[in-house]
Amino acid sequence: MTSRSPLEVNPASVGLRRADIESIWNAVVEFYKTGFHPAIGLCVRRRGEVILDRVIGHARGNSPKDPRDAELVPATTSTLFNFFSGSKSVTAMLIHLLAERDQLHVDEPVATFIPEFARHRKERITIRDLLTHRGGIPAAPSEVADLDMLQDLPRILEMIYELEPSYRPGTVPAYHAVTSGFIFAEIIRRVSGVDIREFLSREISEPLGMNHFNYGLPERRLNDAAIDACTGPRLIWPIKDIFERSLGASVEELIELSNDPRFRTGVIPSANLFGTPNDICLFFELLLAGGAIGDTRVFAEATVRRAVQPQTPGQVDRMILLPMSYSMGFMLGTEPLGLYGFRAGQAFGHVGLSNILAWADPERDISVALMNSGKPFFALDTAYWPEIIRRISTRVPRDGGRISFDT
Repeated sequence: MTSRSPLEVNPASVGLRRADIESIWNAVVEFYKTGFHPAIGLCVRRRGEVILDRVIGHARGNSPKDPRDAELVPATTSTLFNFFSGSKSVTAMLIHLLAERDQLHVDEPVATFIPEFARHRKERITIRDLLTHRGGIPAAPSEVADLDMLQDLPRILEMIYELEPSYRPGTVPAYHAVTSGFIFAEIIRRVSGVDIREFLSREISEPLGMNHFNYGLPERRLNDAAIDACTGPRLIWPIKDIFERSLGASVEELIELSNDPRFRTGVIPSANLFGTPNDICLFFELLLAGGAIGDTRVFAEATVRRAVQPQTPGQVDRMILLPMSYSMGFMLGTEPLGLYGFRAGQAFGHVGLSNILAWADPERDISVALMNSGKPFFALDTAYWPEIIRRISTRVPRDGGRISFDT
């Protein structure tokens, strides 16, 4: 039931014990046994080497609503997972790449590149505001849940242009679950002359030789991706209302939509980047290494540093209703405890619906991608999820990395 990559190296070569690796993986296995995830994948790199790349479970046939006689298709290390909201971190770095090339500046108004965006007092919203979730337009139009509209990008953009700010732009963080991604994609198209999918493939995926790392899937690869399943108790107020206000649909509706071929072949820059755990881990390894893998440089080191600098340290997010530390594209670690475990204050990454998490931790010199296909929110057994993160942060020592991101 467990698929293991031949890329795994002897952990002793990067200062770890075999027992450390197996302890981390055992936490994944225990989480899998709860039944909340049809498939879970974990890839961890340390000092650039793959020390763990394994997947457990089934890509399809093992969801709660599947019939008993459904064909069970094992998940492997080549199975593609939806990064969901983690897609935002990738989209953000494409914007930073344009800034590196002096094709835009993050403090320029969005309307400089998209004049139509200025409607309803949005003329002063900057690119930085959107990158840090302070644009003031967090709520997604409910029509975005109409999958037929994914083929009509001008109509989606028109709805976003018509939005009125819920908060004064540039003031308070309020998580932009969907809206900013489409705006960033349009900026990329207008500035670079190519669509965001082609831009990502040309600038990152192809140079790094990734299996698949892009928004949506070509039809020929639909069966290579794990099917997502809504598991666990149904959401209740106020979490239910917060979720629906952010995404324009209930979690049950969203998961059903996310398995639809129209969603999976479309482009949703905030929510449908697909990749293997290894590919997603490699993206964070690229950032951890200062923008280059071997002889392949994608970003200048200064670009990566700028992208991960704190912008909203500990401010309460008006949509999530929790204190969040954002950079221009990433959710940041906090001391002494945070998203990325104990004493991981320099870590940066992003969560994805709902127990998906990928990050880089410079002090431990690790990049991590924890992917899954189940979507539980609040249930006692989901406590196994932070245990995985705890073991990573306690089993891997803080002995310094190749590059310091300390400010």
